[in-house]
Amino acid sequence: MALHCGGSFTFTSVVTNPPGSVKFSQPIVKASVFPSTHSPPNVRLNFKGKTKAIPENGSPETKESPLVVCFGEMLIDFVPTVSGLSLADAPAFKKAPGGAPANVAVGISRLGGSSAFIGKVGEDEFGYMLADILKENNVNSQGMRFDPGARTALAFVTLRSDGEREFMFYRNPSADMLLQEDELDLDLITKAKIFHYGSISLITEPCKSAHIAAAKAAKEAGVFLSYDPNLRLPLWPSADSAREGILSIWETADIIKISEEEISFLTNGEDPYDDAVVRKLFHPNLKLLLVTEGAEGCRYYTKEFSGRVTGMKVDAVDTTGAGDAFVAGILSQLATDLSLLQKEEQLRESLRFANACGALTVTERGAIPALPTKETVLNALLKPVS
Repeated sequence: MALHCGGSFTFTSVVTNPPGSVKFSQPIVKASVFPSTHSPPNVRLNFKGKTKAIPENGSPETKESPLVVCFGEMLIDFVPTVSGLSLADAPAFKKAPGGAPANVAVGISRLGGSSAFIGKVGEDEFGYMLADILKENNVNSQGMRFDPGARTALAFVTLRSDGEREFMFYRNPSADMLLQEDELDLDLITKAKIFHYGSISLITEPCKSAHIAAAKAAKEAGVFLSYDPNLRLPLWPSADSAREGILSIWETADIIKISEEEISFLTNGEDPYDDAVVRKLFHPNLKLLLVTEGAEGCRYYTKEFSGRVTGMKVDAVDTTGAGDAFVAGILSQLATDLSLLQKEEQLRESLRFANACGALTVTERGAIPALPTKETVLNALLKPVS
């Protein structure tokens, strides 16, 4: 879910049954870790954020930073090179890797943390490309699967002149919808510090069952659960099914990030700026509820305290992935120290960092290509972007 700079999301109708897509009536082919008919993508398990210590015997030891596992979709966004035009009028599109959970995984790695991605792509050139993107960004991809019977998901994104977006999706079904429970890497999930996910993986089977099983395994292992609903209304059968699906796993999460629009949607049109309305969404087991407000920053709610952290003002080019950058920013901080949830001043500093991550991302086109490094964020905080 991206942070936005004014205005609200507009959702276009879903494009169904594009050429070369696989219908649900066709048999689903199970996938293996690597494609069977091509050479495996060169995916190495590589982590950033390692710290080295020299023990008494003089031999260096390497300690991994806490792992954040992101579950869900990874796809290709096609972003127009000219803003303010319809998809039909756009002269050209820039191909950009995306998908909210994958964006978060890459964002955390770029910020110096350790992350992994679990999901499925097609056994096609776009799927291979996405696997390479994870490798290049030091994201653990051992939980990634390839489906020989379905394409990698595509999304065409229209950019209005203010940087806001409209979506047209090609996924009928796409490979991300076909991840099965027995394809999950449970060992990877249970050794995570934080398990992060959205709601798109809840829309259809078999991915819905895989999602529920993965979250259950994480919860039972004591892993901290992070949820960004990431509402994409055209992908759901109806608004009611979207609301029901999003809320069906609401009370299992330890941290939830929502936008103003999502508050209105989930509360049937109530005022997202009313704290009493927001508090209705705060369930008994929740540790932290975050409300993103685009350029204005964010609000935070815990059982003990609440407040607002102002955002960083920038000129928005493309808001795609800004909310995911925000999530990466806060999860990278929490993975290192969950006690931030009890320390308001330290939490505010972490949210200021997360706001800057989101703001810097909207200054470039595409999601993953625009995600900032930790150095870039810290420099921006010291010398704010004008």
